[in-house]
Amino acid sequence: MTFTALAPEAKSLTSQQDITAQHLINGEWLGEPDTQRMNPARPGEAAALSPSGTADDVDAAITAAAAAQPAWATLPAPSRGAILIAAGNLLMERQAAIAEDLVREEGKTLAEAKGEVKRASDVLRFFGSLGWAATGEVLPSGLPDTTITTRREALGVVGLITPWNFPIAIPAWKTAPALISGNAVVIKPAELTPLSATHLARALQDAGLPAGVFNVVHGKGRVVGDALARDARIAGLSFTGSTNVGLGLQDILNARRARVQLEMGGKNGVLVLDDADARNAAQVVAAGAFGLTGQACTATSRVYVTPGIRAAFLQALTEEAAAYTTGYGLDPAVRMGAVVSRQQFEQDQAAVRTAVERGATLLHGNVDGDPSGPLFFPAAILTDLPFDDAAVTEEIFGPVVAVLEVPDYEAGLAAINDSRYGLTAGICTDSLALATDFAARAQAGVVKVNRPTAGLDLNVPFGGVKDSSTNTFREQGRSALDFFTWGKTVYTGI
Repeated sequence: MTFTALAPEAKSLTSQQDITAQHLINGEWLGEPDTQRMNPARPGEAAALSPSGTADDVDAAITAAAAAQPAWATLPAPSRGAILIAAGNLLMERQAAIAEDLVREEGKTLAEAKGEVKRASDVLRFFGSLGWAATGEVLPSGLPDTTITTRREALGVVGLITPWNFPIAIPAWKTAPALISGNAVVIKPAELTPLSATHLARALQDAGLPAGVFNVVHGKGRVVGDALARDARIAGLSFTGSTNVGLGLQDILNARRARVQLEMGGKNGVLVLDDADARNAAQVVAAGAFGLTGQACTATSRVYVTPGIRAAFLQALTEEAAAYTTGYGLDPAVRMGAVVSRQQFEQDQAAVRTAVERGATLLHGNVDGDPSGPLFFPAAILTDLPFDDAAVTEEIFGPVVAVLEVPDYEAGLAAINDSRYGLTAGICTDSLALATDFAARAQAGVVKVNRPTAGLDLNVPFGGVKDSSTNTFREQGRSALDFFTWGKTVYTGI
């Protein structure tokens, strides 16, 4: 057996069987592992093993899904929902073991990992409960003796491509609305986090999901993801990841008029006004910027402050940053886990180093660190940057925040909106009038007032504008069902 990215001293805390992920195709676990994922917090320790899928594997998975989908769609929705609810319950029963695997393969803290497993469980149970909800309407007709009804139909077979930063929550919040709507699924999880998707698949399988309804193919995006996007049997594809990759997938899907849903990058800004409490504002910004190691598309990465609060806010934010101690996520004293990969570590490091070389002031953090060692990157605060600096305009995807001064509210709002991205935006203020105005005028799909930009409730719509999204179908909440179904209107003469 040949492994890629294999360190000679590689070892694991568990047996090879315990850390092995396989494809799930038509109810069977298949594929010989050939890729080894290392623990980002412990160099030399294997966290997961997985196979590299091929176009043939994708074809087999889609074939299985297409065969299984009609029977799944005709199963009463409450029965489909019962399986999702049971799978959600199984995730909670297995929460401790799943969370530890998640820490080892992704790097986040145990508290964050447990919270993510709970989120995945809650998502499955929420959408499972919608099996009992109405999906159509009865409408009046202008014709005599005529009844008009509407109904929602499943797309058929859908593809899902999910990222590494929420490796069980995002697969769950895409899978659950797809399944409750009567679709069959083929999912390509992130290469860095194959075990988390495997735990979701096992829970669904153990809950009684019929073979072929949910299929998993591991591997590289340029192979597995491309094959999913190009297959004419995939009626819709939902993707979360980088903007460049997402826009490329959109072109492929649009060429054959298939449905596509994209959740992509973010460069989320927060405006801190003079009337805010400096300590509270610093806590809000720190939670959004440094929680989850800054590895969230909704993370705070740029802050605009008015002159009267600038000094107090920067002092408070620096103190907050110091409290985000880095280390191995299984250590309960650690508040910020490892960066997910050497590539991401070097990207974070380069962003800070080049900003400092261009004249920025580094209030907290450093530009040192050995990317061959444990991938711990301290919270970084940059200031004294121009508004068009790359650290202010380009997504870093790490615990790095730039703080800039603006003269007043209007200038701050303009700076928030001056971005190619529009995912989340926030304001810290005690003024209800300004908070209301900001909510109306901020160019972002999610607006937070005196709350961190990161963190979402599962029952409300989520998505962005500009280069953050296709700005069509929203994820999460009941709105998520819209992407995975199409509408039909029925006239019935009495």
